[in-house]
Amino acid sequence: MESIEVTILGQNYLLKGDVSKDYMRHLAEFVDTRIREVYRRSPGTTPLKASILTALMLADELHKVRKEHASAKQSIKQFEIGAESLLNLID
Repeated sequence: MESIEVTILGQNYLLKGDVSKDYMRHLAEFVDTRIREVYRRSPGTTPLKASILTALMLADELHKVRKEHASAKQSIKQFEIGAESLLNLID
């Protein structure tokens, strides 16, 4: 198990995981950047509120990507069915 200390919004955190230190560092930098964006757009907000708003924004992005992925997966499945039908016509 890897562990690394990262800084998010000026606070140090020890992350542990079964992924590389570089990956954990990348995630921490991503989160830090997103929280700082919320701060820039909402001056005077508290760290907790900025964190919650960021979590909601990231959850929204995740759900949209999952929906797009499911739609793409369905389109691929329909394409495969169509291609298989065409192949059966050739045989």
